[in-house]
Amino acid sequence: MAEFVEPVSPQADTKRGGPSPGIGLSVSGGGYRAMLFHLGAFLRLYELGLLQRLDRISSVSGGSITAAKIALEWPRLATRDDFFEHVVEPIRRLAGTTVDIPCILAGIVLPGGVADYIAFAYRRFLFGDATLQDLPKAPEFVINATNLETGTLWRFTRGYMADYQVGEIRKPDLNLGSAVAASSAFPPFLSPYVLRVGERDFSRVYCKDRRLLSNISLTDGGAYDNLGLETVWKRYANVLVSDAGAALDFEPSPPADWGRLSKRVIDIIYRQVTALRKRQVIASFKVAKGAPGKRRGTYWGVGSDIAHYKLGSSLPAPFARTSELAAISTRLKRLSAEHQERLINWGYAICDTAIRRHFPQPAMPPPIFPYPGGV
Repeated sequence: MAEFVEPVSPQADTKRGGPSPGIGLSVSGGGYRAMLFHLGAFLRLYELGLLQRLDRISSVSGGSITAAKIALEWPRLATRDDFFEHVVEPIRRLAGTTVDIPCILAGIVLPGGVADYIAFAYRRFLFGDATLQDLPKAPEFVINATNLETGTLWRFTRGYMADYQVGEIRKPDLNLGSAVAASSAFPPFLSPYVLRVGERDFSRVYCKDRRLLSNISLTDGGAYDNLGLETVWKRYANVLVSDAGAALDFEPSPPADWGRLSKRVIDIIYRQVTALRKRQVIASFKVAKGAPGKRRGTYWGVGSDIAHYKLGSSLPAPFARTSELAAISTRLKRLSAEHQERLINWGYAICDTAIRRHFPQPAMPPPIFPYPGGV
């Protein structure tokens, strides 16, 4: 039997005597690729009635774009048509627009940082003037960024925003687009996002160094945890993981200029950290079968081979086709209507297969691709 290895610190569970019986979902980063892949997965979870049963949804980077839009529209999602009108269509409009390069140029020639212009784009396309206080009370949505000053997670929720090494701000009124911009401030070009707060904003302070309480520099949540896993793994016995992390292609002649070389190094680090967490999660699920107090759940990824789930009724998703989608770059760059629909279809299909294979629900409606043409 494989050794059980916790992918994150179990200390929070130990204090409560073990994980609670709820269900948590973590969604990874990955730019527009992740935004659309997770959109398909969220749609299938909605159809299954499982999305409505989740206790916590934890997200990073590109996954935070989709999760935050679903959170904002939560009271309006009474039907599948509502889901398309209020979530799918606005996200697809954003996916049809290149955001990163114009924001980088604006950050170079105009006042303000690149991440501030990213936040403006999110407000324009998806969130308007909504703040964290517009998120629903349940389920709890956690938008994760990485605190560059402490090297740990900075979490945005309706009830608080906090870093356990710094302090906690209760009931924050931060614009939702800004929280998502911090979560998706991919280094080196879109980072940092400077959270403009001061010591008086904190209801609880955990640090001795007061300098950590003002103008906090944040970067992509994936720098710490690209699966968005920690905030659900520590809490719930049932964990679902949606991973849109990119495959890393071979590079016979790595770039020598500092910008592209830095990105290549960062991509390697992201891939290795994510791969380690993925292996540990899947091993933990296997050990959990029949083991009281352990977590159960399932994992699906943009790079998965649907055939490996050995579910005869899976939607058709040839690995050669899905591999093309997994190779789409991690950017906020315009995607064609065809690529958008294929990514949504792929997230939908692999989520459906993983759930029906490892986390079956009663009275499951049959899966039908959201868009004609499949993956």
